[in-house]
Amino acid sequence: MFLLLPFDSLVVNLLGISITVLFTLLLVFIIVPAIFGVSFGIRKVYMKTLLKIFQWATLRIERGAKEKNHPLYKPYVNGIIAKEPTSLEEEIKEIRRSGSSKALDAPEFELSDIFYFCRKGIETIMDDEVTKRFSAEELESWNLLSRTNYNFQYISLRLTVLWGLGVLIRYCFLLPLRIALAFTGISLLVTGTTVVGYLPNGRCKDFLSKHVHLMCYRICVRALTAIITYHDRENRPRNGGICVANHTSPIDVIILASDGYYAMVGQIHGGLMGVIQRAMVKACPHVWFERSEVKDRHLVAKRLTEHVQDKSKLPILIFPEGTCINNTSVMMFKKGSFEIGATVYPVAIKYDPQFGDAFWNSSKYGMVTYLLRMMTSWAIVCSVWYLPPMTRQPEEDAVQFANRVKSAIARQGGLVDLLWDGGLKREKVKDAFKEEQQKLYSKMIVGSHEDRSRS
Repeated sequence: MFLLLPFDSLVVNLLGISITVLFTLLLVFIIVPAIFGVSFGIRKVYMKTLLKIFQWATLRIERGAKEKNHPLYKPYVNGIIAKEPTSLEEEIKEIRRSGSSKALDAPEFELSDIFYFCRKGIETIMDDEVTKRFSAEELESWNLLSRTNYNFQYISLRLTVLWGLGVLIRYCFLLPLRIALAFTGISLLVTGTTVVGYLPNGRCKDFLSKHVHLMCYRICVRALTAIITYHDRENRPRNGGICVANHTSPIDVIILASDGYYAMVGQIHGGLMGVIQRAMVKACPHVWFERSEVKDRHLVAKRLTEHVQDKSKLPILIFPEGTCINNTSVMMFKKGSFEIGATVYPVAIKYDPQFGDAFWNSSKYGMVTYLLRMMTSWAIVCSVWYLPPMTRQPEEDAVQFANRVKSAIARQGGLVDLLWDGGLKREKVKDAFKEEQQKLYSKMIVGSHEDRSRS
């Protein structure tokens, strides 16, 4: 027993030295640079290396498939079928033109009109614009993540060994490192905001609050190995305004907050999230709502209006879609944040799925599972565009203003602009949508009030 003591002591000493070296490396190369917003370029070199490995793996798969005479099956991709925007009346006239001798503008029912609704129904089933926006985008090429290509089969020993090596790196090296960084960032956020919260209100408190938030968010970004490219920074949101962005993931918050100062808006939670929220609100005037208050649209609008009227307060960060979309589209913006009358600062966020899919399918994965998938991906790569500020025009209502902002974000981010409500992820189509189509067809057949009065 006594003979083992020197060996045990050696193991303990080696373990202590390893932990000290690891912590020193984290502090010098990650935490301190994150605090001052400095980058050594290590992540970009890492990204370029991964791209070369992915290219080699894809070529090897293609060559192996040809050698074995296997068809190179391309996986199903959530592609986008481009359609020309046409009205119900135009499409029905086109059907009548090809199969009827009657006047195209005749205000009466024709049997051929049924084919329009049959075709629309089949198109909706085959190419649903809504539900496929809530499933992860499948890649054409393989990025050495088994969850991103369901059709990968054994090709060669070298490729399999490379995949196994990737698993070891992601789970045995990157995952512990990222967990340590995330724990550091969250601990500093709770501790720092709590301490700052005890200071008297004034410039000093505002200054420290901003930089504590910024520092902690930057450390959390490093925990995801996030490589972010910001464009047009001169358009960044300013005090007294509202920042609106498309929503793909809960990390959208830290992606934006690691480059600027924001007041958050959200529902009060319990557990760890509740501890973080209570600490944050002590240092900065974030807008948290009780569950019962969120349902009161007028109360929410009042709280937001009071916030933006104070030009000394930080811009509010809002995701008007209300749910996460898979980064191929932008869906309907809720009109509440556009009724306030404040200046709106649109932001477009576009993720690169080659290195890791940032989309959170909340109906399929819980938060813990989602974070594990994120932290075991290669990296999170995205681009952020700050668009010029926009204000509501005199002739616009809140819905029209929201749609104009949404269209600008979709164009800049290369996303599809959809009119559908993201709430359809969990709910059925509202009867109002069905009634709207019925009214359009009824108006075409019966005619408007002016048409009937003329006849």
